[in-house]
Amino acid sequence: MSSRDIISTRIEKFKKILELGVNPYLSFSIDKTFIAEILLKPMGEIVEVCGRLHGFRKHGKITFSDVYDESSKIQLLFKEDALGGKSYEFLDLLDAGDFLFAKGKLFTTKAGEITVEVGDYKLLSKSFRPMPSEWFGLKDVEERYRQRYVDFNLNTKLRDLFRQKSKFWNSIRSFLLSKGFLEVETPVLENTAGGADANPFVTHHNALDIDVYLRISMGELWQKRLMTGGFEKTFEIGRQFRNEGISKEHLQDYTQVEFYWAFANYEDSMKLVEEMYKKVAFETFGTYEFEIFGKKINLNQKWGRLTFTDALKKELGIDIKKASSEDLKEKLKKMKIRFMESDTKGRLLDHLWKAVRKNISGPLFLTDHPVEVSPLAKRKADDPDFVERYQVIIGGSEVGNGYSELNNPIDQAERFKDQQEMREKGDTEAQMFDYDFVRSLEYGMPPVTGFGVSERLFSFLAGKSIRECVMFPLLKPEENIEIVGPLD
Repeated sequence: MSSRDIISTRIEKFKKILELGVNPYLSFSIDKTFIAEILLKPMGEIVEVCGRLHGFRKHGKITFSDVYDESSKIQLLFKEDALGGKSYEFLDLLDAGDFLFAKGKLFTTKAGEITVEVGDYKLLSKSFRPMPSEWFGLKDVEERYRQRYVDFNLNTKLRDLFRQKSKFWNSIRSFLLSKGFLEVETPVLENTAGGADANPFVTHHNALDIDVYLRISMGELWQKRLMTGGFEKTFEIGRQFRNEGISKEHLQDYTQVEFYWAFANYEDSMKLVEEMYKKVAFETFGTYEFEIFGKKINLNQKWGRLTFTDALKKELGIDIKKASSEDLKEKLKKMKIRFMESDTKGRLLDHLWKAVRKNISGPLFLTDHPVEVSPLAKRKADDPDFVERYQVIIGGSEVGNGYSELNNPIDQAERFKDQQEMREKGDTEAQMFDYDFVRSLEYGMPPVTGFGVSERLFSFLAGKSIRECVMFPLLKPEENIEIVGPLD
C-alpha cells in the first residue's frame, strides 16, 4: 500500500473515531513512569504505560502490540474477554504511530518477554502519516534534516547524541562555576558587531527604527566591559551568528562559550583550558582518546606548544618576521590559494595558516600570533609585533581561541582604525570600530584573559559533521508540502 493510500485509510479511521464520540487528541496528564523503569518492576504489579504504538499482531481474540517511549519499549497484550467487545473492536481504528495510554498487570510470556496485560486503555493522539521502516529509514540527508522529528523516532543513536551534547555543555558550565566564574547574559542585538573577524547578519529594530547586528561573538566586548565594571570572572553560553559559508566545520548560528578572567594572562588561561577540555571530554564521552579526520588524538597528556612563527617556518619555510606582503602573495600564488590584492599582511598570513593547520594533529596550543591577525589581544612585552594569544589545535583544526586581552585604549583605537580601513577596502570580516568599548577602556580595565570555544569541539569529539550535531539545521524552505487538513 502506498503512503497516500495509508493516509487515506487513516483519515477514514479518524472520522469513525469522531463518530463514536471519542476525542482522538485528549488533554491528558499522568505522573509518567519511563518504560525502562516499568521493565524492572515485579511481575503481577499494576502499571500505567504511555507511548507510541509500534505495530499490531492480531490473533483472533487476542492482540499484541509494542509501545515505546524515550527510554525503551514494552509489549502490550489486549484480550477481548478482558476488554469487552466494543473496546477490543476499537483496536481496529488504531495504527502504528498512535500514542496510547494503557493500564494493566505485568507478566512474563512463555517466550520470556515482559508484557502488560491491558485492562484499560485510551487513545491519546491519532497519527495520519506512517513512519518509514526502521530498516530503511530516511536515507536522503536533506530529508533527514527537514523531517528531524521522523529521524529521531527511527534513530535512537541520534537521540543519544543530543543527550551527550547536553552533557557536554553542562560539564563546561559546572567546571566554570566550580572555578568561581559567574554566568552572565549579554546583548544578542548590537549597534556594532564586535569580538571576532566575521560577517554579521543585519536586522531592523522597528521600535527604535535602526538597523542592528546579530552578535558574532559570545559578548566578548560586553564581558570586557564587565571587567571594567568590577566583575572579575564571568562566562556566557549562548547562540551567536555569522553570515558565512556552510561546511562540515562551520554553521551560521551556533552555540559558544566565552569566559573572561581578571588579574590573569594567557598562560593562566591555557592551564585552565587544558584542564577543562580533559574534564569535559571524559565526562561527556568516557574517554580521552578520539579519532578526528583520521588522526588519533589523546587528550590525556601534557599539551605541546607551537608558535605561529615556527608553524609557518616548519610547514612552508617562511620566516614571517622577514617576509613582506609581496613575499606572502607569491607563496599563496604558488600554493594556488585565492586572495585579494587589497589583503593586508595579516589576512595573507591567515590564508597561509589555514592551508597548513590540517597537518597538525595536536592537542597543542598555537601561540604568539602576529599583531596583524589579533586586533583584540595584548602585545608581547619582549616582541611587540606579536601578541599573547593561543589557539587550541586538535585534529588539524582550531577548536578554541584565547589571549591576554588588550586593555590599552590608545593601542585598541589604533587597531580598530586599521580594521575599519580594511572594511572600507572590501574586507567584510574585518572588525568594526567600537567607540564605546574604547571609551570603557579609558576608564581602566584590569589585566584580563579571555577564551572562547564553540560547539565545533563537540562535533569533533563525537566524530560527526557539525550539521549532524544540530537538532534542526537551517535549510532553504521546502515548496508544496502536502498535508492532510483541513478536511471537508
